[in-house]
Amino acid sequence: MRKGKVSSMLKKFLICAALLTVSVNAFAGNKQKKEEPVVHLTDEQIYEELQKLALVFETARDNFVEEADEKKMLEAAMNGMLTELDPHSSYLNADDFKDFNDKSQGEFGGLGIQITSDRGAIRVISPIDDTPAYKAGIKAGDYITRINDEQVFDMTLNQAVKKMKGRPGTKVKLTVISDGKDPKTITLKRDIIKVKSIKSGVKQLADADEDSPKVGYVRISDFGATTVKELKEAIKKLEKDKVVGYIVDVRNNPGGYLTAAIGVSDAFLDEGEIVSTRGKEKTDIDRSFATRGDLTNGKPIVVLINHGSASASEIVAGALQDNGRALVMGSQSFGKGSVQQQKPLGDGTAIHITIARYYTPSGRSIQNEGITPDVEVLQSKVKVLEKRDSDYSEASFKNALKNDEAKKSKKSKSDDSKSRLDDDDDDVDEKDLTDEEKDARDYQLQRGIDMVIAMTKMKMTVDDRRAVVDAENAEKEKAKTEAKENKK
Repeated sequence: MRKGKVSSMLKKFLICAALLTVSVNAFAGNKQKKEEPVVHLTDEQIYEELQKLALVFETARDNFVEEADEKKMLEAAMNGMLTELDPHSSYLNADDFKDFNDKSQGEFGGLGIQITSDRGAIRVISPIDDTPAYKAGIKAGDYITRINDEQVFDMTLNQAVKKMKGRPGTKVKLTVISDGKDPKTITLKRDIIKVKSIKSGVKQLADADEDSPKVGYVRISDFGATTVKELKEAIKKLEKDKVVGYIVDVRNNPGGYLTAAIGVSDAFLDEGEIVSTRGKEKTDIDRSFATRGDLTNGKPIVVLINHGSASASEIVAGALQDNGRALVMGSQSFGKGSVQQQKPLGDGTAIHITIARYYTPSGRSIQNEGITPDVEVLQSKVKVLEKRDSDYSEASFKNALKNDEAKKSKKSKSDDSKSRLDDDDDDVDEKDLTDEEKDARDYQLQRGIDMVIAMTKMKMTVDDRRAVVDAENAEKEKAKTEAKENKK
């Protein structure tokens, strides 16, 4: 084909590029300094640049030392255009688009890891619970520098995802860098990733006896098509267990469907705004509100977040926090406050593009800031230094009076495991621990349970005091009435 003659494939690309120009101009300001406004091109200048792009394509294809793959070149050009906007926009070829839709349905093959592009490297947003990545100890904030010994710095985000996916049972080797640690190479076995959004159960403090308050625990690992339904079923069951309050755990939850985040928030709210999305235009605002009916009947709620809580997780935390419905505990969240949408191009391909920002009910933008917890609780290791029952007390004195009403102390359910947990044992493998032992080691969870119980007691105290005051006022009114009657 002679230079200057545009192929049908190139025409398709030019049309796509022209359609995207408005979006490019809209988001280009993200890369600019605030004091440098975007300089928009005229239609004529845009056409000239597109002609230049066509010339670059043809010149590169005709002069490259090896045979060029036109399709890969054009796809790379389109992807480069989109990834220049922000880390979450990209071009999806037919395979990528199919994979994206498969993943959205809640089941896909791979390692179970949510990643993003960060200055040429691949950064982990969060591993998904009970997946190969999670079991291998990959954590939010880790960087992946090599996949099967191949550097990731020349890969697009989609290319990196593709290399980590594969037939279940096959292996992939990753080089991972964690904060402050040397790089480590780990080999993971791919698996079918079946995402069950909700895990729930009753939790008690690690050193509590059987009669201590029961707290409902709801773990949300992602926000998918079935999340809201699973949540309602979990709450219904926990209410039957007569829990005093709830822990909503969205730590290391990378997000998911906006509709699922709204539905989850609505389950705990009786009224109020949940979230607003704001697009390019000032008038392009969409607000979502709660409907009547708090499924937990107003019981205290603590939301646990950390650096791996992103997107939909931040919407839930922000909605419950701003409406005064829950106390947020943990560490600062990830800060992904942008909305992406798939725009099909009509031939099985699509673009995945950022179209708006999320805002909490009070008008806070989540983007690049995240949700700040009401109570910061960093994950820690705690060693018990004091015994539950002291050898030095009134009861230790000879001939001390007995308490006739004292009940026999029950053995703590964690006593059997306490010796192992108190040894500050970094060598203990998480896989070898029981669920109760894992809970006991989870400092943020333990403080969350503490807080729910404290909030419950405070609420009961306030109610009790109000009842006493009301009773006293009623007695005073009755006495006044009787006094007046006596005078008559």
